[in-house]
Amino acid sequence: MREVSLRIQPGERVLLLGASGAGKSTLLHGLAGVLGGDEEGESAGRLLIDGEEASVARGRAGLVLQDPDAQVILARVGDDVAFGCENLGVPRDEIWSRVHEALDAVDLRVPLDRPTKALSGGQKQRLALAGVLAMRPGAVLLDEPTANLDPAGVLEVRDAVVRVLDATGATFVVVEHRIDVWLEVVTRVIVLGEGGVLADGAPEAVFADHGEVLAERGAWVPGRPPVHPAPPVSPRGETLLSATALSVGRVRGVPVADGIDIEVRAGEVTAITGPNGVGKSTLGLTLAGLLPPVEGVVRAADALAAGAGAHPVSWRSRELLTRIGTVFQEPEHQLLSTTVRGELEVGPRALGLPDAERTARVDELLARLRLDALAEANPYTLSGGEKRRVTVGAMLATRPRVLVLDEPTFGQDARTWAELVALFARLRDEGSALVAITHDEEVVRALHARRVGLVGAG
Repeated sequence: MREVSLRIQPGERVLLLGASGAGKSTLLHGLAGVLGGDEEGESAGRLLIDGEEASVARGRAGLVLQDPDAQVILARVGDDVAFGCENLGVPRDEIWSRVHEALDAVDLRVPLDRPTKALSGGQKQRLALAGVLAMRPGAVLLDEPTANLDPAGVLEVRDAVVRVLDATGATFVVVEHRIDVWLEVVTRVIVLGEGGVLADGAPEAVFADHGEVLAERGAWVPGRPPVHPAPPVSPRGETLLSATALSVGRVRGVPVADGIDIEVRAGEVTAITGPNGVGKSTLGLTLAGLLPPVEGVVRAADALAAGAGAHPVSWRSRELLTRIGTVFQEPEHQLLSTTVRGELEVGPRALGLPDAERTARVDELLARLRLDALAEANPYTLSGGEKRRVTVGAMLATRPRVLVLDEPTFGQDARTWAELVALFARLRDEGSALVAITHDEEVVRALHARRVGLVGAG
């Protein structure tokens, strides 16, 4: 991000847009005073909060990070929400009333002593927001706050934020690729690009005057949805994975979802949907052979197992590589290398592919996923959307027959969203089986997916 000049007035409500990697998250980190010093990067110009350098005005702005796992501090829910208040010196008696109010505001209705590690990704997002709201900051900064939430949760979180803003008059800046939910809340739209601020003004004016250009550069623009790929070119094929009366859970003997009957078939996308916390990600990890079932079995057909055994959970990692590939909900959980190219090479190296073939596969994926300019970058320094494309590329590099994708379009701008969906459609049409765990209804429609809805353990 370079040459950005702007002023946000107290009480303004701003939607910050731009293509994936434009610097939106970096700007929010700067406003929150948590970018770090010169040893962590380069900076020029000044960034002020209430007339002070942002780095010394910490506490005036509350930030919800793009990755909720990175914001979980303590082991229990109540303690985690109270943490920020304690650091601000809020009186003890007041802290716990704030904790209860914040949890109610985001509709996270779990016991205060619930382990934070037991929360789903969407619940952790609510937890992070509650921790910020309890601090009652002068500015509320949200980075993709609804990315991993179910549709009802999206509205609940938005309404909770609005109630806090109405009550406190706090300044508000939100980064969100899917913008419809925030348009009736914000009063200003700022669009970032390579040359600084591309557009700035009232939402109606920005989209009317700059909508076509913004869409071309990847921004989500109302009334300009991305192009969907064509429907499947042939009927779905053979069953590659199956389970009947399956129960899944992270703790032995404790199911979070049960009674699951599922077939994963070649040439088809299966979308696993449902509210936060009902076990969608857990089911995905179980199908991928990374978690043992609580009850029942996941069985691989001979066409997929090819001598590795009928049960994926018993396969070695090398056997999984070319059979079942997985993209986790949190990209950081599967980053292994210090460069993007190295990350995409991990799987092919484990398979012992010749240098020429490995390079050809990786170069093709870098170009297709718009990562070629970032090939030598450290994956941990990338935006959330870029990290997601890195993990998709790393999975595809070993060419597995079954793909398990947890929130595969998280953090994408309209252009990279369309390119990812087109890539998934091509893999489907080439005979791969895809399992997409998603809250993105547009993905379900675009890929003509067969829906499996979860409701949790009964």
